[in-house]
Amino acid sequence: MKKIIYIAFTALLMAGCHFLDFDETSGIYTREDRYKTYDNIKKMLTNIYGYMPNKDIVDISSAMRDCGSDDAEYGDPDASVQRFNNGYWSPTSTVDTKWDLYYGIRAANEFLESMKTVDLSMYEHVAGFAEQMEHMNYYPYQARVLRAYYLFELARRYGDIAMPLSMLSIEEANSIGKTKFDDVIDFIAEECDTCANHLPVSYKDLKDAEIGRVTKAFAMGVKTKALLYAASPLFNPGGNAEKWQKAAKAAKDIIDLGLYELDPNETCNSTDSPEVIFQIFRSESQSFERRNFPVRFTLGDRGTSMSETYPTQNLVDAFQTLAGHDVTLDDTGWHSADPAFDPTKPYEGRDPRFARAILADGMAFKGSTIEAFVGGADYHATRQEHGSPTGYFLRRYIQEETDFDPEAPVKAMHVWIVYRYAEVLLTYAEAVNEYLGGPDVTDATFDNSARWAINQVRANAGMPLLDAGITTKEAFRTALQREWRVEFAFEDHRFWDVRRWKIGNETQKQIDGVQIENNGGVKTYTRKNVEVRPWADKMYLYPIPQSEIFSNPNLTPQNPDW
Repeated sequence: MKKIIYIAFTALLMAGCHFLDFDETSGIYTREDRYKTYDNIKKMLTNIYGYMPNKDIVDISSAMRDCGSDDAEYGDPDASVQRFNNGYWSPTSTVDTKWDLYYGIRAANEFLESMKTVDLSMYEHVAGFAEQMEHMNYYPYQARVLRAYYLFELARRYGDIAMPLSMLSIEEANSIGKTKFDDVIDFIAEECDTCANHLPVSYKDLKDAEIGRVTKAFAMGVKTKALLYAASPLFNPGGNAEKWQKAAKAAKDIIDLGLYELDPNETCNSTDSPEVIFQIFRSESQSFERRNFPVRFTLGDRGTSMSETYPTQNLVDAFQTLAGHDVTLDDTGWHSADPAFDPTKPYEGRDPRFARAILADGMAFKGSTIEAFVGGADYHATRQEHGSPTGYFLRRYIQEETDFDPEAPVKAMHVWIVYRYAEVLLTYAEAVNEYLGGPDVTDATFDNSARWAINQVRANAGMPLLDAGITTKEAFRTALQREWRVEFAFEDHRFWDVRRWKIGNETQKQIDGVQIENNGGVKTYTRKNVEVRPWADKMYLYPIPQSEIFSNPNLTPQNPDW
């Protein structure tokens, strides 16, 4: 039977940093003991997986990171995620630091060092030994890819970072200097190349195969993602074409594997999608739905927490009609050049990805119809009443079958996507366009154009091919940025894309929603301002926590303007 690795960020199999604090004097949990049996070694590796960032979640406030971008607003105005939006974050008031990833890196370093002396030969005559050794041969490479991924997560937040690659003493940890961003990316790329050559494309043919382990393609994906960021304007201000070439080649290498294909069905919460390259499995729960169902569907089970994620009108504007025409909302109502667009039914006939990401007025949900208009069943005037400040509700990742009936409660498992094939294609499209200078240019290496790649994604979504009139690098770049946004809405991309493209000054200053009035069955729609947000270019990178600089002065200089 296949087994799924359930990774619980706040309740690891064994508790994070404390797990590595061995008591060498007790004789119970020595470091050597942890590596004397196959089962213990496997637990040590699973512990490293446990540091995988909790998908889309900023911190214990349970806010999706998209709430720190123009795609969403968070219900609680005092939650820490709001520091991204009100400017009240600093080296002494941080948010989403993910500094605990250094515990994961330390765990990986400890694992790799310990594995050098593992000897389980005493068990060679025990049934299943050969199969266990086959699994264990992959363990060091899995740990190395996880370490590389954690380094990437830190680098995209901070730029230059400390990069410990061995176990450090307290003194060493408090004196290690920073490694340049480009050098971190080079290490990640080389490490992933090495590991990809030793990892399987799948574990399904192994006895006791497990879903959720690092594969060859995910190793290649970590490299591809890292190189894409290195090529992007934030980290490549001079527009070095070679960086785009490397990113394009890394994406092409995954495409050429021929292992994955786009899935016309919803990929979120799917355990067997042919598109998903790496995902995180969460055990059955109701917590995500408790926070994000329109409140009437929680049967009063939400309590007083204002922990909802509300999509914005800014995001809604990004979804075209089925015919590929733009749709906008202003003070006078809806507008589109699409002759089939009905401004009295603005959420019909839209890009199918809209209904997968957003719940809007008039949509069917749990045997009912969403009523977001003033006075409707899902309208509440204030956030304290769990009213949507934007007029929209979250749909992505929601398990609709979840039920809060105390007599027959229903929980559901959630599967958070880390990397899927559509990202490979859009990475290829972006990198080839920037490297070759246009959407239709090819060469001996890149025989498929950037247009070809984006059209693969659009066709899979049921959308028409990209407008043939888009022929310049700049126009294609704009179209591609929209495609990233709608394809990966609420999959933890927009927050980071705004930064790597350096478009915060144009996109992050005003958040809008919709006001819907229902007059005898005739609805009118008006754009409304929800929030004005400050933006400063220093926000492209996170500030290094001041507490860490106090502990280790070699982490200076602080990031610019912080």
